[in-house]
Amino acid sequence: MSDVSPLRNSVYSRLLSAQIIALAGTGLSTVALALLAYDLAEGDAGVVLGTALALKMVAYVCIAPIVGGYAHKLPRKTMLVALDIGRALAIGCLPFVTEIWQIYVLIFFLNSCSAGFTPTYQATIPDVLPDEKQYTKALSLSRLAYDLENLLSPLFAAAALAVLTYDALFSVNAAAFIISALLVLSCSLPASSIVQREKGVWKNLTYGISVYLRTPRLRAVLVLAMAVSAAGSMVIVNTVVYVRDYLGRSEQDLALVLMASGIGSMVVAMLLPKYLDKFSDKPVMVLGGVLMGSALFLGLLEPNFYQLMPIWFMLGAGSSMSQTPMGRLLAKSATQGDRPSIYAAQFTLSHACWLIAYPLAGWVGGKIGLDTAFLVLGVITVSSTILALVIWPKNDNEELEHIHHAHDHEHPHYHDEHHDHDHEGWEGEEPHVHPHYHPKVRHRHAYVIDIHHETWPKQGT
Repeated sequence: MSDVSPLRNSVYSRLLSAQIIALAGTGLSTVALALLAYDLAEGDAGVVLGTALALKMVAYVCIAPIVGGYAHKLPRKTMLVALDIGRALAIGCLPFVTEIWQIYVLIFFLNSCSAGFTPTYQATIPDVLPDEKQYTKALSLSRLAYDLENLLSPLFAAAALAVLTYDALFSVNAAAFIISALLVLSCSLPASSIVQREKGVWKNLTYGISVYLRTPRLRAVLVLAMAVSAAGSMVIVNTVVYVRDYLGRSEQDLALVLMASGIGSMVVAMLLPKYLDKFSDKPVMVLGGVLMGSALFLGLLEPNFYQLMPIWFMLGAGSSMSQTPMGRLLAKSATQGDRPSIYAAQFTLSHACWLIAYPLAGWVGGKIGLDTAFLVLGVITVSSTILALVIWPKNDNEELEHIHHAHDHEHPHYHDEHHDHDHEGWEGEEPHVHPHYHPKVRHRHAYVIDIHHETWPKQGT
């Protein structure tokens, strides 16, 4: 079963098709949004686009935890379809805007829907593909889809604009989201697992981030996400300045340098499943951080155009090495029912890193100089990688021996290894809710932070 391609799974193949179609449409809209901003604001188009991107990040950081906190209460398929339709409505309204503030409102709403859709979609895939090797291949395919979108969307947009107005690109994107919704609707998704969680608005809103930050390997993943955002911001923010202003090269040369980064990411994504069969996630992800940091320090040598391309290839390759395995760590760090919350926490916290890195890369590169930008972002990348290595447990075993202290509580539950107690008859069918007592016990099993395991056990205890 493990050697079978995940594409042989009809549910996954439809979900991946939905992702690719939605990504392709979004890439077209990115170009169209720049043209719309120029039409409405002309010389201030950069300010409008910068504000829109900031609102995108704010939506990602603020909305994802809310959705993650309550995703377990909603039917998964209905939620994904509704969010796709919401994205279609938002993008479909953009051709009709006449004021800049309308762009901001629609962009915030659009990305609020994406902040709910993306982590819920990501949390669904390990349920569809419970085999770890198949899931690893699926993560690589997802990485390839993102990279192809970054590489090909500008080319598709240029071709489309030869025969269409930019307004039509928004309509194409709206249609892409509708097709995505129909593909999700056609799938038979696994039922959501029962969530054993205490009640309370604040507990639900903060649950995913709280569990994430109490899991040592995920704290290391978060620090590596800072390394990825520091290196990636150099590519996204400063490539155009380095190639066009410092090197004095053409727009075509700019496209080639950006393509080198994308190709580096794609090559690693294609090769990783084979190597992750032999090596654990930790050394692969840390090596990615080392590769990104090394590439940034090579930038201090003031590379020419031909030297810059392999450096950018290294940045793309290192980013893919650090990012692609993250889904595996998230999947094994949460119960099935808690996965939407954990994926939403990763979505929120990683985009918070980008929210720091984007303006830092732009300000340092623009105000002080590109050599200083290479240095500052290189130091952040390397120090983050070292810190991740320090934080990550040396023996990161899934099964851990631990002690449960005696306590009483109340939450929805099945009778499992944690719930072996008598009933009086009024409690109802499982899963049911009633006050119950847990005696002190010491045992060993696959360990994740949840309602019964609130702290990570110290090694050796």
